[in-house]
Amino acid sequence: MLNLSDITVRLGGRTILDGATAALPPKSRVGLIGRNGAGKTTLVRVIAGMLEPDMGAAEMPRGARLGYIAQDAPAGSATPLETVLAADTERARLLAEAETSHDPDRLGEVHERLNAISAHSAPARAARILVGLGFDEEAQQRPLDSFSGGWRMRVALASLLFSAPDLLLLDEPSNHLDLEAVLWLEDFLKSYPATILIVSHERDFLNKVVDHILHLDRGKLTLYPGGYDAFERQRAERQAQLASARAKQQAEREKLQDYIARNSARASTAKQAQSRVKALARMQPIAELLDDASLSFDFPSPAALRPPLITLDMAEVGYGDTAVLKRLNLRIDPDDRVALLGRNGNGKTTLARLLAAQLAPMAGAMNASGKMRVGYFTQYQVEELDSADTPLAHMTRAMGGATPSAVRAQLGRFGFSGPKATTEVGKLSGGERARLALALITRDAPHLLILDEPTNHLDVDAREALIQALNGYSGAVLIVSHDRHMLEMTADRLVLVDQGMAREFDGSLDDYVALILAGDAEESGRAEAKASRKDARRAAAEAREQTKALRSRVRQAEAELARLTAERSAIDLAMFDPKAADPKLANRSMTELMKHRAGIEAQIEAAEAAWLEASGSLEDLAA
Repeated sequence: MLNLSDITVRLGGRTILDGATAALPPKSRVGLIGRNGAGKTTLVRVIAGMLEPDMGAAEMPRGARLGYIAQDAPAGSATPLETVLAADTERARLLAEAETSHDPDRLGEVHERLNAISAHSAPARAARILVGLGFDEEAQQRPLDSFSGGWRMRVALASLLFSAPDLLLLDEPSNHLDLEAVLWLEDFLKSYPATILIVSHERDFLNKVVDHILHLDRGKLTLYPGGYDAFERQRAERQAQLASARAKQQAEREKLQDYIARNSARASTAKQAQSRVKALARMQPIAELLDDASLSFDFPSPAALRPPLITLDMAEVGYGDTAVLKRLNLRIDPDDRVALLGRNGNGKTTLARLLAAQLAPMAGAMNASGKMRVGYFTQYQVEELDSADTPLAHMTRAMGGATPSAVRAQLGRFGFSGPKATTEVGKLSGGERARLALALITRDAPHLLILDEPTNHLDVDAREALIQALNGYSGAVLIVSHDRHMLEMTADRLVLVDQGMAREFDGSLDDYVALILAGDAEESGRAEAKASRKDARRAAAEAREQTKALRSRVRQAEAELARLTAERSAIDLAMFDPKAADPKLANRSMTELMKHRAGIEAQIEAAEAAWLEASGSLEDLAA
């Protein structure tokens, strides 16, 4: 469907894409991933025809339609429903012609084509997409200008999905969505009938939606089959092989250099030495795996405080005279890990601002420890960083009176050492700016971290590093995120913000997802019209109980596959480079290693068979 042939792009004297080549299978769903600044958006712009490459081309079949969201959000007095319907330009043109044409033959052709494209059911299809992305019936009829930029970008996404192009390009589609809308989008994309290329850093989203991963690294593209977890396994094997090959090549290089040094001056061996020089020159170095400073997060731990940090007692909070949340009863302790759940607009950010003391309670009581410090992260802080200043200048101002070494130490915790500390913020990637904002809000070792969508600018590996840092942080954490993997790995309490209240959610994140999916099915007519929340929870619990054993078998098989694959890689390393291998394997003979490897291969086949059987049974139950 899409062929990327030797694409090279240079911007500002820097090579972004360097002979990038890949072929996307027809009707595939491909996740484009890579580190921050790797060039993913540049590649998407080349595919969309918005950027001319220095070399190479992106080729599609003649007549194929490509869909891509522009950077500017739609605006004006049109409603979301009208905007989405207008995205089907053929339908709009035919309807206009049907109103103005007086040629009976042509009118017959027009109405025949309108029937062929199901034009009369289009409003219902458009409404379903808008409902899935969070627009209720009332919101669908409001003018675009009454919405924030984030909600108008949702309208742009709805328009793109409704237009159903042959190649759907999505660049971080979940950045403006809440968890509920992300779940709906997953379901929509899984059944999309054409080719999709998605830039995303959410591993759960990628695992649910895509069937291939396109990895962009150092300007090159590599296509892997499967979802993100499959890519991680394959990449680990590839890295082990590269490390082994590089060690072997380095040993050969040293051997050649030693021969040249010893024999170049002797007439009898000069010719052989010269051939070794040519062999050394032809030897292409194998790239070394480099550490990435963008994976650096290290939250300073605060001094201990006695619990509770904060208590809310029948508190009420809002803006002006309008209360957004009422009857708030909540307690935050020093070691809590709390995730706020609920659709955008329900008050999650309002509650976060109350806990950060940016809003005062309108009624009731809020009590906080007098010594407590709060670090509050929002996307606005990332956007409001001074582009002309450096991380060092920002931190020096924020830590007024601190010694230069203390300022540098705080920056170093987040990967801003050496030249990075004095690079203008405008030249930093989105992920680096997010790290700088996190460094700034944690400069005084806060007792409570409040993080509102902290992952929007972070790639997959950086998100994993953030998760590890949060789990190693000794203070309390309150997090708002649509990234399920992050919530699952960091939160042990769930608070649902809904219907003007915030209450403990009695269940797991899986329970909440099941509840949301049941609600989405209800909205689209795929479930009973007015099923209660209690019934939905009971149905979800029954479904989980039915699949509990199967899910356990799937997890066990996946863990066994990961263990066996790692063991096979260790054996391969011992076979090709004993010096770098595990000492337990390095002393074994080649025959023993080959026999051991054959046994591991047989176990891998058995584990894969077990995984396929359990996964198939699980899918049958879910169908």
